[in-house]
Amino acid sequence: MHRAEVRPEYTALINLDRKYIDVSDTFCHLLGRSRQELIGHQFDEVTAPNSVDIQAIYDAFLYAGYSHGLWLLLHRTGTRILVRYDAVLSEDKIIARMELAGAGY
Repeated sequence: MHRAEVRPEYTALINLDRKYIDVSDTFCHLLGRSRQELIGHQFDEVTAPNSVDIQAIYDAFLYAGYSHGLWLLLHRTGTRILVRYDAVLSEDKIIARMELAGAGY
């Protein structure tokens, strides 16, 4: 199977309830949030509203055990941040690696 290679500028570990269990310092900086503001919160909370059907993407991810593509995040200020990601299911957690693709309104 071919997988899109993402340079891991930003990383996150996520549990199966879609909650962050660990995040890199660079990911915190990217979103303008502290680690404490992210750990224990769902990634839904920092996903740009109306940008993706989170449940449908998540269900497909659980079925395949892998996903890659583009995801639109929100900085604390409301700026939208586009990242290219790959995510893999590893036992009871998701390992997500991201790189910046763009930012703007």
